Amino acid sequence: MSSYTKKNLRDVEDMAPKFDMPAEMEARFARSAIEGETLGLSLMTLAPNFRIPFGHKHSGQEEVYVIVRGSARIKVGDEVVALGEWDAIRFGKDTMRNVQAGPDGVEYLAFGAGEDPRDAEMVAGWWSD
Repeated sequence: MSSYTKKNLRDVEDMAPKFDMPAEMEARFARSAIEGETLGLSLMTLAPNFRIPFGHKHSGQEEVYVIVRGSARIKVGDEVVALGEWDAIRFGKDTMRNVQAGPDGVEYLAFGAGEDPRDAEMVAGWWSD
């Protein structure tokens, strides 16, 4: 017997307002919507030049971001990496990072694999110039 779940990510609720995130970002966390057991999937959208106001990391999971529209700069540890459409970047466990959208904004998919969907440490103001 086959097992699958189909869901349009645009139909997943934008959780950014419920987490008091700024209006310049959308966060559609689809792990439950796609019935992921250890797989997490999110669609993130950031307004032009907007930087997420916190860095974050996961102690028990890797994560991959894939830029699907626009561009971004991502601070990983002490390094800033430029990404364009269809670039992918993987973060190992316990790797702090943050995203800033390019001049046309950015839309990216975040894929993670881990047992606990609440496994996240956030640090406000982690990326400051």
